[in-house]
Amino acid sequence: MTENKPVPENDNSPEEALTKEQLEAAADALLDGDTGEDAFEMDTYEELATENADLKDRVLRAMAETENLRKRAEREKAEATLYAATHFARDLLSVSDSMAKALEMMPDDARKNADEATRNLIDGIELTRRELLNSFQKHGIAEVNPLDEKFDPHFHQAMFEVPGSDKPNGTVVQVVQSGFKIGERVLRPALVGVAKQAAPAKDDKEDKKKDT
Repeated sequence: MTENKPVPENDNSPEEALTKEQLEAAADALLDGDTGEDAFEMDTYEELATENADLKDRVLRAMAETENLRKRAEREKAEATLYAATHFARDLLSVSDSMAKALEMMPDDARKNADEATRNLIDGIELTRRELLNSFQKHGIAEVNPLDEKFDPHFHQAMFEVPGSDKPNGTVVQVVQSGFKIGERVLRPALVGVAKQAAPAKDDKEDKKKDT
């Protein structure tokens, strides 16, 4: 008759004890985040981070280039609109000049003593020229009358020099013909006369020193 041997509640065989140690070590490793794939995961994370930074930089650069292109297109469009009437406006300047000369030909005394028809004609010329200048301004065209201003070679053309003037050197003391500009560009330079001071006289004492 076979006897039933009791099964031990705790079987601490070396094989089972080793398995428990391995499980405990594996559990500790998981809790500590230390697995055999740490080095691989770290390398992968660094590669992904580098790739993400590179992609972000490319996106920012593309956005900046797009914004620059948009601003440039808007600026070119605005300039094209502003300067579209350049040639037409330049042709109209002679009309404005002719009216200005017609008004200059009539002195104030003659104008006061003129008959009503002549005065009305002069008033009509003044009104027409004023309306023409107002139309110029609406399209960004401005008259340049630089009297008593510093000579600017970009907007003025010196026709002659005026010595002995009480104005500083390089000051516009006479405007022969008004200039015009459209936006920041010259449509026609103003023809001007510029003050030129005489060179200071040399001191006699200095001349004597040079002679000795």
